[in-house]
Amino acid sequence: MATTDLPTTAASSALEETVARARRQTLADLLHRSARRFPDRVAVLEEGVPDPRSRTFAELEADANRLAAALAARGIGPGDRVALLSRNGLPYVQAIFGVAKAGATLVPVNFMLGGAEVGYVLQHSGASGLLAQDALLETAEEAIRVAGFEGRLKVQAVLGADDVEERMQWERLPDLVGAPGDPDPGAPDHLVASDAPAQVMYTSGTESRPKGAVLSHEALIANYSTCMVDGEMGSDDVQVHALPLFHVAQQHVFLLPAIQLGMTSVILPAPDPAAVLAAIERHGATMFFAPPTVWIGLLRHPDFDARDLSTLRKGYYGAAIMPVEVLKELSRRRPELRLWNFYGQTEMAPLSTVLRPEDQLRKAGSAGRAALNVEARIAAPDGSELPPGEIGEIVLRSPHAIHGYLDAPDKTAAAFAGGWFHSGDLGVADEEGYITVVDRIKDMIKTGGENVASREVEEAIYAHEAVAEVAVVGIPHPEWIECVVAVVVAREGASVDEAGLAAHCRERLAGFKVPKAFRVVDALPKNASGKILKRDLRAELADVAGGIAGPRGGR
Repeated sequence: MATTDLPTTAASSALEETVARARRQTLADLLHRSARRFPDRVAVLEEGVPDPRSRTFAELEADANRLAAALAARGIGPGDRVALLSRNGLPYVQAIFGVAKAGATLVPVNFMLGGAEVGYVLQHSGASGLLAQDALLETAEEAIRVAGFEGRLKVQAVLGADDVEERMQWERLPDLVGAPGDPDPGAPDHLVASDAPAQVMYTSGTESRPKGAVLSHEALIANYSTCMVDGEMGSDDVQVHALPLFHVAQQHVFLLPAIQLGMTSVILPAPDPAAVLAAIERHGATMFFAPPTVWIGLLRHPDFDARDLSTLRKGYYGAAIMPVEVLKELSRRRPELRLWNFYGQTEMAPLSTVLRPEDQLRKAGSAGRAALNVEARIAAPDGSELPPGEIGEIVLRSPHAIHGYLDAPDKTAAAFAGGWFHSGDLGVADEEGYITVVDRIKDMIKTGGENVASREVEEAIYAHEAVAEVAVVGIPHPEWIECVVAVVVAREGASVDEAGLAAHCRERLAGFKVPKAFRVVDALPKNASGKILKRDLRAELADVAGGIAGPRGGR
């Protein structure tokens, strides 16, 4: 290249950077723009914690700017990953945006994990920093030891701790964030590309080790647009957030779209039914999201009818299909409440399909149609599209999708085989394009040469008036291959027995679909987002198969 070309090349590069700066849209920009539009509006307020606090949009941005400046002073910037181990609260929201404004990548960590499991996430993600809630400090310190990161982290900060003198390696997040009214230093002005990693979210999965799903700024923000439009969200809404913020649905379908729109968010530490119902009444909340298990808990709580819930007009569920009988009960008891089913997965940031309010009973049990920025189809094993009525894997195309799994090119290649993201869910589409999730591929039960969808059996059992919750799993059996087993929770004050449940199922299901055994329990095992842990049930029920006769035994 001639030397006379160099000034032109440098000028072009400078121009490209100038234009990129003007066009930049990251999570940091998202908060900044809302703070400019709604500086004095309350963005976040806490409930259910000692000394609850609130922040306007302007105050929240100043918090994030101060945290970003403190992180930058400790060497955290683009290319760094900062793990966040905490329950819900204002510090969680401050951390999301402080890390984004520092140009770094956030790694939200499930607070229910043990120290060794958190240590794996730290080690696998190559975290440069760790922000941990004071109540989880012992877990955090064990994780650092397991990862071999003692003395190697650029920052270790405790969220909300009043006294950490005995742990001198830890700083206090409040000291890094400062207080409302402290000088705002502004965030470091990193030129972070829109396709740069914003977060690495670890899938709960069924594998021995979780996968790190790499979500870019552009993927998340494309997802927010879809959520806002398909969920009919507006800046005047007030939303209660009770599910864990480390989970992709609560954070990226509800909290961050709320921040972008400029709505007020009420943060609860957990989905306690009494607290949720009280918060809806107290703040005139218009929106609430929860998996079906939590909605069922709200319905069964005496405050559901005692509280004034008249402002609650938009209800969302996901993680599992709402039982039809529960949908009918919600419609009967709160006819003004419009419901949406949001189906997706972490790798899709996460929204994939939507069942709108007008279709809840007309298409009961369906996950709806492809969302705004998503293309969905049902695929055969060879990747070809299946016609309506045939069961295959749900595959997706969308700008929501992850860029891949962290340091796992083989898993990324398998997930995107044929140019589609493979969800791992079995589904069937009808003539109108509505998709019904038949089961997770791993949850389809193969018994006596027949396939049984656990969800179909669960729907039948939910129709029993004494049943509050149910989970159906397949347990290995020497002759049946797998046998169908149902685990049932009775409604308060009601009782159920195996004979009655079996008779109920025989009236509604083919004989091979009727569970071979029933277990009545006080509660089903669930993760922090309220999703039933079927893998735990399979492990707990491994001994059941020994008491079930095979085909030759006449059962």
